[in-house]
Amino acid sequence: MKDHIVVGDRVLLDTSFRAGLARLKILANDGMLPWVSEVAYGEGITDLVKAAGPAAGLTRLAAVRLDDLAETHDCAHIALHWVAIAADGKLFTALDADLMLAPAGDQITALALAGAYRPQPDRGGAGPDRAIVHECATAAIRSFVARVACALAHPAGTAEPAGHSPPRRPLSEDKL
Repeated sequence: MKDHIVVGDRVLLDTSFRAGLARLKILANDGMLPWVSEVAYGEGITDLVKAAGPAAGLTRLAAVRLDDLAETHDCAHIALHWVAIAADGKLFTALDADLMLAPAGDQITALALAGAYRPQPDRGGAGPDRAIVHECATAAIRSFVARVACALAHPAGTAEPAGHSPPRRPLSEDKL
């Protein structure tokens, strides 16, 4: 497959696997992962525009699909799919990846993402240089993993920058 870029990142968390898994279950259900995906994709596109010009930024994230959290005694993962809108209005899969959590010691947990990133389809070969796209895709994935790691390690909600917060569920769904 020549239209995709292999991406991945891994960080170690100073938390037990059980605690990390409990927090990942919460993130998978509270809207945080789609919000973090949107922020990371936007940062990647912003970097691409800076490096390759405005035409490279004529895309935005349209949807984030998460499969159910799958877990065993020593691993958990969620399949993650980013769907974006290209400059011509057509949808394309921007990312197919697995977000994984695994123990890396008694009180250390590894968070990793591995997948395939696809830039918006070229318009007659006029797209940005592949090396630039790879660099921007890698930066977007690092941003995503760092924000998820922060949310897992600091459940008080320090994963988002000051002044921003993830989307809230309707009040009827909140537990009082």
